[in-house]
Amino acid sequence: MSTLPSTIAAGLAGYFEMVRSKVHEWVGLLSTEQIWRRPYPYGNSVGNLLLHLTGNLNYYIGAQIGGTGYVRHRDREFADTGKGKEHLLRDFDQAVEMVINTIKKQTPEDWSRAFSGQGVPPAVKTRFDMVLNCAGHAYHHLGQIIYLQKQLTMSAAKSGD
Repeated sequence: MSTLPSTIAAGLAGYFEMVRSKVHEWVGLLSTEQIWRRPYPYGNSVGNLLLHLTGNLNYYIGAQIGGTGYVRHRDREFADTGKGKEHLLRDFDQAVEMVINTIKKQTPEDWSRAFSGQGVPPAVKTRFDMVLNCAGHAYHHLGQIIYLQKQLTMSAAKSGD
């Protein structure tokens, strides 16, 4: 019989695995050039969203919960444009793997430990709150990636790319 903390850890780990799988499914259809293209002048590219998700997970879960020592450079997440698709996906995969490993290491007491960090939403008070927040944040940006991928492939089909 599993306990609530182990059920929570398994559910969250599975959720992050699903996000990783969906990211690969949608990003895999794009070229590196498309990943960095911004179909709208006011939005982010798929590449910048991947950098942002990777930085978010590495900072909030890696550095703040797992003690990895990761130092975040959030501004670069939205400014960099030079990494290839494989590099972006590898870094994202490593971040998700770290998240899953960190989740699995949490004891029942760890989930309710106080959480703090730079830029933490006011509603986040515990480690569980932050991991749940990061899961929702990842899914939000996955939705944006799906939308952008559809726009980019539709544009490529129309222009004959």
